[in-house]
Amino acid sequence: MPEHLHAVVTLLEKLIRIDSSNPGLVPGAPGESAIADHVSDWLVSRGFECHRLEATPGRPSIVAISRGTGGGHSIMLNGHIDTVSLGSYTGDGLTPDHRNGNLYGRGAYDMKSGIAAIMIAAATAIKRPHAGDIVLALVADEEFASAGTEEVLRHYTTDCAIVVEPSGLDVVTAHRGFAWFEVIIYGRAAHGSRRDLGLDSIVKAGAFLTALGQHDVELSQRDPHPMLGTGNIHASVISGGEEQSSYPASCTILLERRTVPGENSATVEAELKGILETIAEKDADFTFSVVAGLERNPFSVDNSEPVVSCLIAAASKHSGAVPAVRGEPFWTDCALLADAGIPTVLFGVDGGGAHAAEEWVSTDSLVTLTKTLEEVITEITNSDAG
Repeated sequence: MPEHLHAVVTLLEKLIRIDSSNPGLVPGAPGESAIADHVSDWLVSRGFECHRLEATPGRPSIVAISRGTGGGHSIMLNGHIDTVSLGSYTGDGLTPDHRNGNLYGRGAYDMKSGIAAIMIAAATAIKRPHAGDIVLALVADEEFASAGTEEVLRHYTTDCAIVVEPSGLDVVTAHRGFAWFEVIIYGRAAHGSRRDLGLDSIVKAGAFLTALGQHDVELSQRDPHPMLGTGNIHASVISGGEEQSSYPASCTILLERRTVPGENSATVEAELKGILETIAEKDADFTFSVVAGLERNPFSVDNSEPVVSCLIAAASKHSGAVPAVRGEPFWTDCALLADAGIPTVLFGVDGGGAHAAEEWVSTDSLVTLTKTLEEVITEITNSDAG
């Protein structure tokens, strides 16, 4: 194995040893400062110009650039440098452990393996002439609010991008989005003995919850997206009332709607209001409000995009088999890049244990990922941008 491919495993070991737990998930966690320092120093020493973006103090992202000679396509390699909690890991998540061809440790799979592959592949690729810019976006906060990628996109764009989330060496060209909502059903507070004065908002909410379940069944019967199936909806948190001896004045239901291309927060809100208004037409005492919360769009990219076809060809060459092209049910930063007008595809390592008590990456897949990314970087940046 070439020396630079041995180096990707060594680099991953160093990244695992740095605690970059996300303080948005774990109050008091160190965040990304130490790992940002490490990757920046490493990349600068290999000829990259590095920019530190830190709109939120202590939560830096690193953008590393190797400028092209001009005329080629630019590419962004995106990955997150934060991890989830160490407290949920069995044993010492900061000590890399090799077993049976796998490397264990917090972030080994999700996704310091992708970061190591990006760095080694790009550092190797820039030793050769390249016409287009090579941009590495090593971002903070993906595990909580994706503030890192959002900050990068306020300053940088490229002709295409690869997000190196773990995918089992499959090529992911679509994933679902989500929209959060708060539905409030109103009642009237009164002493528990005064049925004549009180109006039970929690009982009223029951009609909506029943209708919500029926709506989820209806969603499952819609024409499915070819990769993602259909959307779904569920109630996540319900709260209401003050004490057992009183009628509750309001009942709040937090819900999540998972969306597929063609659906968004506006279409979901219209569906919810339609359900609630139908109930209100039959019950004059049924009143409500709907408050939209966080929305993340679904993602898709056409297989005809050069970055997709180039990635499939390179992955086929270096893995020995044509990769599966598929969708994911969960959301990733791919959607933010696509929303910014950047054709994007997701491709990453094989392994398991994301957010779990034990986490690992297949070192063979890490090497395959690195070789594949190196080839794609070279092919894309030397293709004519027209």
